[in-house]
Amino acid sequence: MAIRIKVDECVGCGACVASCPYGAIVIKDNKASITDACTLCGACESSCAFGALEFEREKAAAMADAGTFSGVWVFIEHRDGRIRNVSLELLGEGRKLADELKEELAAVLIGSEVEGLTKELFASGADTVYLVEHPLLKTYTTDGYTIAFTSLIQKYRPSVVLVGATNDGRDLGPRVAARLQTGLTADCTGLSIDPETRRVAWTRPAFGGNILAPILCPDRNPQLGPVRPKV
Repeated sequence: MAIRIKVDECVGCGACVASCPYGAIVIKDNKASITDACTLCGACESSCAFGALEFEREKAAAMADAGTFSGVWVFIEHRDGRIRNVSLELLGEGRKLADELKEELAAVLIGSEVEGLTKELFASGADTVYLVEHPLLKTYTTDGYTIAFTSLIQKYRPSVVLVGATNDGRDLGPRVAARLQTGLTADCTGLSIDPETRRVAWTRPAFGGNILAPILCPDRNPQLGPVRPKV
């Protein structure tokens, strides 16, 4: 997804500037301009009364509808050279989904000087490990990890993506889903494969936890969800 300013229709009123929670829109020469701080969150989309903001979704839509998606991916969180338990738990759950779907299970490891962790990921059930290393990725940052993770998904096209329902996972998951224009089921407590559709049934609490609701994402890929620890 991208944002384009229709300069002929922009009157420089500043409504979009006020709507942006990241301060990513500025007025230059009486026209709106998007800066590098933009996260494509979409908050400004409905702010322009003159139709000068255009969201270009063609690339994301094409990704959702075309080609074959295959593979179950798990985003790996790590701290101080150790893999977090939630990621190891998700590898176990991902293994079950991958086996039932007859697809590959992959771990996605992003960071700096973390290659040594790959052995544990293979030992925990991963068939493949996607490793992205750069000094700027040593610690989690919203923009850096979102760009790296989204780029991998766009290139390799997994059908299912699992992230932990942690502070980092709850930050990363929605941003990746928004950029890919796919669905996201938050705070899942259970995972299974729907026998009719062969899609993931994401179970999450509803109505204050009084019921557990299975949710399917029938039309978009990849299927993505933050999953609570100890699922």
